[in-house]
Amino acid sequence: MLQFYPVIPPHPILDATYNAGRFWAGSTRQVVSMDIDPKYKPDIVADNREMPGVKSESFSVVVYDPPHVGPQGRDKSTKRFDVDFGATMECGKQQDWTLSYLYPPFLAQAKRVLQQDGLLLAKITDMVNNHMSRWAHCDFMRMAEDAGFTVCDLIVKVRAGPMTSNRWKTAHHARKRHCFWIICRNSSRCERITRSV
Repeated sequence: MLQFYPVIPPHPILDATYNAGRFWAGSTRQVVSMDIDPKYKPDIVADNREMPGVKSESFSVVVYDPPHVGPQGRDKSTKRFDVDFGATMECGKQQDWTLSYLYPPFLAQAKRVLQQDGLLLAKITDMVNNHMSRWAHCDFMRMAEDAGFTVCDLIVKVRAGPMTSNRWKTAHHARKRHCFWIICRNSSRCERITRSV
């Protein structure tokens, strides 16, 4: 994506959901890490919905990989699902059983810190809650356009192998293994423009 989409060199890149940095393993790109949890030793310890102290128009790319589900189960000490997958944000009745409420404040900050024509690359996964599909990727695209971005592409990332479990005897929805990369441009157009920096 960083080879195909940019109109300006993708430096520097802000990863607004850095966590342990697994996404950048083996990469040589210049990445500024942001995470709300200081234990990951990010360059910027901050909530990506606020980004205090981050200069406006200072990045050409912002990468966003938010939590895809809310806290799961009761025994956090053995499963560690919440910690390992960042599933720590509230996702209950007050939030309409979805994490989409996280998007608008983040999008406002991403718009602020991105350069003109810069890219927002978001990895979003839909979820099922209480037998209802929650279409997070649709929410994100709609909210991105409301924030002033142009949504340019939707790429499906397919994971290998079926997602099956014998814990649930009756399935009401296909168990999805894919996620979406949503490519947005901080511009009124998607076309790549050749220009020198």
